Amino acid sequence: MRVLAEADLRLDAGPIDYALLVIYFVVVLGIGVMARRSVSSSLDFLLSGRSLPAWVTGLAFISANLGALELMGMTANGAQYGLATVHYYWIGAIPAMVFLGLVMMPFYYGSKVRSVPEFMRRRFGKPAHLVNAISFAVAQILIAGINLFALAVIIDALLGWPLPVSIVVAALVVLAYTTLGGLSAAIYNEVLQFFVIVAALAPLTIIGLIKVGGWQGLVEKVTDQEQLSAWPATELTGIQNPVWSVIGLVFGLGFVLSFGYWTTNFAEVQRAMSAKSMSAAKRTPIIGSYPKALIPAIIIIPGIIAAVIVPEMAQLKSGDTSSGVVYNNVLPLLMRDLLPNGILGIAITGLLASFMAGVAANVSSFNTVFTYDLWQDYIKKDRPDEYYLRVGRLATVGACVLAIGTAFIAAALGGSNIMDYIQALFSFFNAPLFATFIVGMFWKRMTPTAGWVGLLAGTFTAMFIYAISEPSFGIKLLELPGQGASFLGAGLAFVVDVVVSVAVSLVTRPKPDSELVGLVYSLTPKEDRSHSTTGEDAGWYRSPALLGGGVLALTTVLYIVFG
Repeated sequence: MRVLAEADLRLDAGPIDYALLVIYFVVVLGIGVMARRSVSSSLDFLLSGRSLPAWVTGLAFISANLGALELMGMTANGAQYGLATVHYYWIGAIPAMVFLGLVMMPFYYGSKVRSVPEFMRRRFGKPAHLVNAISFAVAQILIAGINLFALAVIIDALLGWPLPVSIVVAALVVLAYTTLGGLSAAIYNEVLQFFVIVAALAPLTIIGLIKVGGWQGLVEKVTDQEQLSAWPATELTGIQNPVWSVIGLVFGLGFVLSFGYWTTNFAEVQRAMSAKSMSAAKRTPIIGSYPKALIPAIIIIPGIIAAVIVPEMAQLKSGDTSSGVVYNNVLPLLMRDLLPNGILGIAITGLLASFMAGVAANVSSFNTVFTYDLWQDYIKKDRPDEYYLRVGRLATVGACVLAIGTAFIAAALGGSNIMDYIQALFSFFNAPLFATFIVGMFWKRMTPTAGWVGLLAGTFTAMFIYAISEPSFGIKLLELPGQGASFLGAGLAFVVDVVVSVAVSLVTRPKPDSELVGLVYSLTPKEDRSHSTTGEDAGWYRSPALLGGGVLALTTVLYIVFG
């Protein structure tokens, strides 16, 4: 895959830009050193001792998602597919984030589990737990590699370092502060990174719109009017029939992929689990959903602008690939053409902050699952807590080393648009897991055997769809450009998982009701799912239900205006 290595594509950073970058790295490492003082147990290192306020965990929740998936992937989507990319936010995130806060978090937080796989063990037993723990660990290493690869692209554009060197340097910085302070260091850095990212991307939108003559000027300059329409998004899905394209979006993305990612991805859920109370845990994803609804303004709009004003992107949009650039290069190209020194330094810092936040989220969730769900449960049981704290730190080192390897996989399979690859991963790991969760949570008859058999069946279904639609494997039987194969794979994985789970449950023995209290909706006392109205959780404006209703209303208005 081609990245920005040529001198004429290099970012023209000056002394001020480099100074801002150095200051940022000093602050990041300083937070890691300070957070280390509060780490005295494995729970402190891996879950921040469950002591953080909702506003901190809420911002960390959304910042953990602002990695390569968001910045490089969504701006690439904006340039390639236009306004249809908003679906990843408005139906592909907000409803699921509200559902996580109001319905799922009471079970996660109330049961005091330390990870999503641990919840699987309590609900379905060890076989399902082991399958989930291994698949999650593999997914986090693969996604961390995507973030490292994205980091390397920016370092290469800034300094001209070879890709392998850039990847290793990026991994070492994340390793330093995550190993020092654990999850607390990652979360507090993510709060800082959220503001840095916004400060970095907002100038691209503002300056870009000024250059094209405002929104109306952008509308006039976009030659393909489908770029300015959210529906039916046939280019995005690769499904030419408009009706089926909308169905694919609503079911494949809006339900299966979205709910699968936001409700079962421990890299996100871990932030809510570190909150200081049940109410704070419920509010965490909902607080994060407000900036999530508005972020398209500083991520998707720059992508659309780049397709108009960046010569290489306009050339690529016309089908001419002779420039050697790909859609993954949108951000560096836009920064090169729009930002003066000083502001360029802020933008570069924001991008590095974003990708480090993504890697840190992957690594900090991996070390928790590896330590508690794999090492403690299956390899070394009943050891002192200091032992597991040490294992957690070593797992962090191991995760960074493995992520360096998977960064090269991302470079090979990321193609022109890295979002194609990452959506495929979500269809493998998140879609079937969500099916298992949702059936098991609302149907007490689902059995432990069904838990792991259904999960494997769904995962292999998604992998099969990817294998027959990905040209790299040489067996392309399914022609679905864009992200359509991932939507189809996710939808089929969900359906297969549900059908297999129900069929297996009907011929195997379920757990007794006494073992499912707090794990199944109908068997959990109502007060265990309630919102606290005392102390720091008091006040009508802190009601999770009210906050959730507010962001759903905001999203509806945004669709009416821009959809």
